[in-house]
Amino acid sequence: MPKNAYVLRSLQKSGRDLRSARMRRRLPSSVVAERAGISRNTLLGIENGSGGVSLANVAAALYALGLLERFDELADQRNDSVGLLLDEERLPRKAYKTREHAHE
Repeated sequence: MPKNAYVLRSLQKSGRDLRSARMRRRLPSSVVAERAGISRNTLLGIENGSGGVSLANVAAALYALGLLERFDELADQRNDSVGLLLDEERLPRKAYKTREHAHE
């Protein structure tokens, strides 16, 4: 179980959101667990924000609810504002001709 309070809160919120999505779809936990190929206890652990659940099981539960496309975007580099800013800072100030382009 993670010790970082921010991580714990995030896991708990994600679990509540997943449970809410399941409830809005009026699906029992047993049905979602079966569709996800995980045990009902594992699904309930995800919904309770347990830090001991594998990422693969979380992805399977999201898939079973039709929410996997959002999972694909979590660490997408296009959404990484810090990484994009760091890349931009490393760009050269000037562009120089290389030997390949010197004769153009």
